[in-house]
Amino acid sequence: MAGTEIFSLKGKCAVITGGGGAIGSTIAQALSAAGAKVFVQDINGEGATAVSTEINAFGGIAFEYACDLSDVKTIEPMISTAVAQLGAIDVLINCAGINRRKPITQVTFEDFDAIVAVNMKAVFFVSQAVYPHMKSRGGGSIVNISSITSRYSFAMGSVYAATKASISAMARSFSREWISDGIRVNSIEPGYVKTEFTRPVWGDPHRAEWFERFVPIGRLANPNELVGAVLYLASDASAYVTGQSIVIDGGLTTGGDFDK
Repeated sequence: MAGTEIFSLKGKCAVITGGGGAIGSTIAQALSAAGAKVFVQDINGEGATAVSTEINAFGGIAFEYACDLSDVKTIEPMISTAVAQLGAIDVLINCAGINRRKPITQVTFEDFDAIVAVNMKAVFFVSQAVYPHMKSRGGGSIVNISSITSRYSFAMGSVYAATKASISAMARSFSREWISDGIRVNSIEPGYVKTEFTRPVWGDPHRAEWFERFVPIGRLANPNELVGAVLYLASDASAYVTGQSIVIDGGLTTGGDFDK
């Protein structure tokens, strides 16, 4: 296999959690364009439907499903529906996530539990639920959408950062246990991506100016700039890659300059 064919997902079936959001919808559309049938989950049913409708309108095959992954009881029915509609699961993109920006001293028990439930607990148990279906297919690929905050700290994001670091670590742990079943597990760690989710950052003039100064590329990312890494990890192009994290941060973690 040569050229762009190694990135093909033709004949593959993919589940994307959080697929109704800016990043998840972009990934869902990219997986479809690469040939996969896609199952778009989101807590926002209208968002999931809009994405699947657009994919189907352009000749792809997509299904939508609305549920709140913070309730682990919704996970098995969601995966069972995905298998029934897709016929199988070859790719899982764990993209669903939430945040509540607060100083550490103001984080409540409820804040902590809510963020952990979606960003960490759901990733674990969705992956667990997908495992037997991938195993029966002889393998598959799981991609966790982590964050640069797993290794580069910002104020008012302590719990979010901890959960994102956990799913990068989870990718390593899962990869060790599941590679004998042909299942690869990796993560990507994006820097700040310009979406409504990150408006509290880029919508603030001081913070926006900080990113322009300290990110070598000079700006925030856009969702399309994550697609290449996701397709790489989801496809046979990365057949020898597992347990890894790919940082997509515009060069932020390369260091700093004294003259800035």
